[in-house]
Amino acid sequence: MARRIAAGAAYGGGSIGLLGAAAVGVLLAEVQLAKRHVGGGIAPVAPSADGRYGAAFAGPAEPLRLGLLGDSTAAGQGVRRAGQTPGALLASGLAAVSERPVDLRNVAQPGARSDDLERQVSLLLADPCAVPDVCVIMIGANDVTHRIPATQSVRCLTTAVRRLRTAGAEVVVGTCPDLGTIEPVYQPLRWLARRVSRQLAAAQTIGAVEQGGRTVSLGDLLGPEFEANPRELFGPDNYHPSAEGYATAAMAVLPTLCAALGLWPETDRLDGDRREDMLPVAKAASQAAKEAGTEVTGARAPWALLKHRRRRRLPAATEPHPRPGTSGETAPRKAAPAEAAAEAYGEPRKEKERRRPSRDLRAN
Repeated sequence: MARRIAAGAAYGGGSIGLLGAAAVGVLLAEVQLAKRHVGGGIAPVAPSADGRYGAAFAGPAEPLRLGLLGDSTAAGQGVRRAGQTPGALLASGLAAVSERPVDLRNVAQPGARSDDLERQVSLLLADPCAVPDVCVIMIGANDVTHRIPATQSVRCLTTAVRRLRTAGAEVVVGTCPDLGTIEPVYQPLRWLARRVSRQLAAAQTIGAVEQGGRTVSLGDLLGPEFEANPRELFGPDNYHPSAEGYATAAMAVLPTLCAALGLWPETDRLDGDRREDMLPVAKAASQAAKEAGTEVTGARAPWALLKHRRRRRLPAATEPHPRPGTSGETAPRKAAPAEAAAEAYGEPRKEKERRRPSRDLRAN
């Protein structure tokens, strides 16, 4: 199904139906019930996190430029501090790994669907002298909830990835999350939300990888944590992630973000113990959609690498330092030294799991 959606996006096919007419009445009733609960609270406006991170690493090298695109998840809606947004977490982590300052520009828009990516890409590429070195796109949830045809959604995403790659930016796509993990959604709508979310995520993977990007499956990344402590991992509106929820997602994306810039250790040998493999792109996309935190990277066509990178604890995010020529809200905090950053990213999984308290972020 994902391959059919991706092919329809590439060659102008129409939407692909998923349901029979007999199920429509039941599902509509479930949708109305879910709407009474989802988003019932008030989500704080996403704070602006644009600015420079890792100012303590300033040196002769130019700062890295990181761009964020997508919907409310990329914008960080649901938290109140800039340092809690995924953009700030990723910029701080990237600065710690690269030991270089990172300039973040976030053009994500809460409520955005994939057809808004054209506008967002144009904003990032408006200045030819400030093209991002790497971009992270998180999109798809609103396409599902607004019933945007999957082929149209994937077509918009692949166009955005192609434009960014043509401009010289590396691209990492956090694919559509599993909407079946949202607490007020009941069966059979939960089953449908999970199915449609995974199909879209797999199709996004095929489209993005074929355009030279990398993808990380967000899937049900928050599922186990959500079941154990839903009030902690989801924000006050029961829909957007909380600060710890965003940290969990950012922790999964950061290794791929660093690998795209050549900052993460790479080996030629695939780790069978971690279920890494080289598969046809469509099969790799399907496997990734089933397991959150899975990276898919293009290899020699039509093959792709399926990787499960180790996730480490993120260093504490700094508040943004205003870039030269801009005004900022807060002064920079002292960045962690390179030794502390190396220790934070080098802790083995088993040792960490033995030592972590129950509320610590999970490592894969």
